[in-house]
Amino acid sequence: MSNIYLGYHFTIEPKEPGSEILIAELGEKAFETFTETETGISAYVKKDLWDENILDDIYILESEEFKIEYTVEEIDQVNWNEEWEKNFEAIDVDGKCHVRAPFHPKTDAEFDIVIEPKMSFGTGHHETTHMMIQHLLEMDVKGLKTLDMGCGTAILAILAEMKGAEPIDAIDIDNWCYLNSIENAERNNCKHITVYEGDAALLAGKSYDLIIANINRNILLNDMQHYVDCLNKGGIILFSGFYEEDIPFIDASCTEKGLTYVKKFQRNNWVSLKYVN
Repeated sequence: MSNIYLGYHFTIEPKEPGSEILIAELGEKAFETFTETETGISAYVKKDLWDENILDDIYILESEEFKIEYTVEEIDQVNWNEEWEKNFEAIDVDGKCHVRAPFHPKTDAEFDIVIEPKMSFGTGHHETTHMMIQHLLEMDVKGLKTLDMGCGTAILAILAEMKGAEPIDAIDIDNWCYLNSIENAERNNCKHITVYEGDAALLAGKSYDLIIANINRNILLNDMQHYVDCLNKGGIILFSGFYEEDIPFIDASCTEKGLTYVKKFQRNNWVSLKYVN
């Protein structure tokens, strides 16, 4: 499979909540990465996974409540880092955790995480990453055997190690994310993170005290039993990657499988939930 991507550059009026809705719908297709622009969003799909009907059934494009226009360009792998440098903004969580690229200045935050975003980090995930960091900042995770499922850039695995969690498994199905997570773990001098490329099938026979799953609603629901099966009694699981209106579906699945709701964070319409086993 090639590393050539098609970039769809959408102009959206009104930008909010249009951008969030469009990202949610495109996320159900083969689009895997999103960046925010001044006038809307850019969405990226591997050329090998693209087809001419990829925007069919994207309902917001037909909505009279929004005016949406777009252009398409082919982006070769060699141009991608430059694209990220133009779009990636540092994340500051409560002044305690700073997630930045190497070209951002260092701050005096207690936890300073340096990542090279590349293809595996999207603006749409800033909200969810921020909330998952909030959960971790207020938790004592020292010595907890941890899973970062759908690790992306491995930000959450890195923070967990910085706070004393070990050992840590970081898993992502995307090859870019897998490679980028390895690089970022090394960049932050992590010694207890092992990165795997794959899906929930890799969880068979494993057990964890803490599971971090920042993915999307459909994957979470599909893989929920896998997570519960490998979560130790008294273990904690953190979910994000979905919207306020998705909570009833997530909660019903968790409750059915014996998990107990603890807490919710919300930023704009994105949410993050904490459960215990």
